Amino acid sequence: MTMRRPDRTPPTAASAAGRRRPLQRLVAVLAALAVAGPALLVAGTGTALADELSNKRAAAEQRAAAAEQRAADLAEAIEELSGELADALARLAEVEAQLPVAQARLDEAEAAAQAAQREAEILAARLQAARDEEAAITEQIAVDDTREQEIRAAIGQMAREAYKGGRDVSGMSVMLDAESSQDFVEKYGLVSTALRTQTQVLDELTELAARNKNAQARQAAVRAKVDELKAAADEKLAEAERAREQAVAAKAEVERLVAEQKQRKADIESRRSEAQAQVAANDAERARVTQELAAIVEQQRIQREQEEAARRAAGQTGGGGSGSPQPGGARPGALFANPTAHNPIVVTSEYGNRLHPVLGYWRLHAGIDLRDRCGEPVYAGRSGTVQWARYRSGYGNQVMVDHGWVNGSSLMSSYNHMSSFTVGAGAQVSAGQVIGYAGNTGTSAACHLHFEVYINGGTQNPRPYLGL
Repeated sequence: MTMRRPDRTPPTAASAAGRRRPLQRLVAVLAALAVAGPALLVAGTGTALADELSNKRAAAEQRAAAAEQRAADLAEAIEELSGELADALARLAEVEAQLPVAQARLDEAEAAAQAAQREAEILAARLQAARDEEAAITEQIAVDDTREQEIRAAIGQMAREAYKGGRDVSGMSVMLDAESSQDFVEKYGLVSTALRTQTQVLDELTELAARNKNAQARQAAVRAKVDELKAAADEKLAEAERAREQAVAAKAEVERLVAEQKQRKADIESRRSEAQAQVAANDAERARVTQELAAIVEQQRIQREQEEAARRAAGQTGGGGSGSPQPGGARPGALFANPTAHNPIVVTSEYGNRLHPVLGYWRLHAGIDLRDRCGEPVYAGRSGTVQWARYRSGYGNQVMVDHGWVNGSSLMSSYNHMSSFTVGAGAQVSAGQVIGYAGNTGTSAACHLHFEVYINGGTQNPRPYLGL
């Protein structure tokens, strides 16, 4: 009997190429993972992106703070205006304060969308790599199965040939059947070769079985990994889509605010003549107040000089009304007590020059704005005589109180934008007496008390006179 040794090499070049393909695919898988690796590292750390976003957020916060300051300045300057023009300016301030916040939201939404998209792409690459790995393992299992079938077929062929010979191929049978010592040597060599081949084939079959078992276990693990990565990739894609939708909404809001800002500015510019008319009216009213106060101060000066001359003629010395008694409830060193319903006093706008929001030049804010809500009482800051209590254009309802001569100078105070009065011209008032109620009359943006102090008919910063 002649035993054919199974060939352990594939019979064709196509089979060899088939065996090489799993290795090539695994190499491709590793290459894909190597490409994805740096991207994963970048996505994991995100240092550059985080720094950029942090810088944008800080810049947005600075822009928002600047916009809030502009809004505060505008709220002060808007007292010069009224009606639709004041409303347009107020809305412009709101829009410009909202813009930096909206832009920051847009930056964050776009960054989130980009980050989610990058992570989705990385997961997609990992998913494809896992699928390629699964395909490579599946193909290797198929190649090993084919080889196992070849080996089993060869073993079967050997068994059939041994069966056809009717005798075994052991060393004893070879010795008994040998016709000569030379014949024995030849036949025994053939038997030994056949047995070695059979052992090698069985060893390869065992190795293939173990390798296939391991491959199937790895295949199951990779399939589970594929399922996990696919779920993660789908979720990340959904997250990226949601982030893109948020970015689109944020962009639309920014564009809406920019368009409104542009429209408000155009509307305000078109009302420049209206602003000029309002300012001119306020200036004219202030000039009238100044003239009236100058006349009162001059009359008082003449009266004081006459009284002083009369005292000197009578041999008297000194004059009355030249001291500076502190009113009850005033801070130490102050000439005025708190005229508002709020303790401590809250200053909402300072004395000094302001840039006009429409006309673009500086104008004096001749008093300070104090917090007093609509309808809250307004108190006389010091005892004196009411010069007038009437409506005066931009001042609204105004009470002017003459406190006489203090420290050698004429001292007066005015209380403006009130909703109503409780006193009239010529009335004597005491410090802390209610003289009216806070309001929003005249050119005023909201209910408050605009308080002014006059020394010799000219306005001074009320802060030190209130002890602030």
